[in-house]
Amino acid sequence: MASDDPLAHEPLVSVEFEVYGKVQGCSFTKYVRELCQRLGIVGWVKNSKTGTIVGKMQGPQALIDQMAQWLSTVGSPESEIHHCEFKDLCTVTKPGYKGFAVRF
Repeated sequence: MASDDPLAHEPLVSVEFEVYGKVQGCSFTKYVRELCQRLGIVGWVKNSKTGTIVGKMQGPQALIDQMAQWLSTVGSPESEIHHCEFKDLCTVTKPGYKGFAVRF
């Protein structure tokens, strides 16, 4: 029996990200956590000591792509994204996190 879930055949991927710009002091990490939780993406996010936002997310490729677009162009209200860098993109057999957390 075929699955009706369109994401059932999407590869699970993991990627680290860093968002540059005016991204601290504007609830950016809270918005990242809430959106990832709604999408079913797992991982973590935190403010860096250099004024950026860093994190790691894992989930179906299509959802990670959607979140990557948000991180690069939308962001939280009051944020001003300069650019976002992604690194260490790889496929995973299963998620390495339970839920999505804001780290300190």
